[in-house]
Amino acid sequence: MPEIPVALLHGVGLDASMWAPVRDALKRHSVALDLPGHGRQSALTLPVSLADLAADVLDRLPERSHLVGFSLGALIAQHIARFHPDRVATLTCVNSVCQRTEAESQAVMARLASAEHNFPATVQVSIDRWYTGTSVPADVVEATRRTLEANNVASFVHAYRVFATGDAVIGPELGRIQVPTLAVTGELDPGSTPDMTRRLAAAIPGAKSLVVPGARHMLPVQNADVLAGAINDFIQESEGERA
Repeated sequence: MPEIPVALLHGVGLDASMWAPVRDALKRHSVALDLPGHGRQSALTLPVSLADLAADVLDRLPERSHLVGFSLGALIAQHIARFHPDRVATLTCVNSVCQRTEAESQAVMARLASAEHNFPATVQVSIDRWYTGTSVPADVVEATRRTLEANNVASFVHAYRVFATGDAVIGPELGRIQVPTLAVTGELDPGSTPDMTRRLAAAIPGAKSLVVPGARHMLPVQNADVLAGAINDFIQESEGERA
């Protein structure tokens, strides 16, 4: 039987290239997809829903995969795992938001408004939130900046609105996800916090959580080996339980 691949979904404003360090460290065949409106995919010209993004991604996923989503990609992955569980062998949610509090919702909506009116400032704020205090090389940080700056602003705003509101959409469905699930984030992630990861693990039956010490939001870049090891271990453990 062919090995089930790992499918990787990036976050808002980024593209599939962000997964390169993780793919190098994984012990399995992997595929990384550009989300709608990102990378080589056409720009989003109209408002979209979480279900719209999930349907587009689902059409391009392998027949069955170990699904790994980062940030917005994690919300999309949760939607797919909930409504198309036959396509998902395991679910790993990396730096995922979950059940935002009122204050957390207000903060992300403020960032959405900023993106609409001052996109260059949004790029700089993102770089600062993601990388300040890390040892990620400057050339890697600048590569992230270039990816963000290359976004079609209107398309980015459409995608960011889903990121800002999608946890409220999928939140009531989390208890119906039945695939093996791992939730992982960085200890110092100010947006997808350790509390959120614990909320996510508590909401999905049997889910496990992991908080990586010293890591910020760009965990797949800052701590690629740690994340890849956690994914490898989780998949192996899940396969052992099914054997």
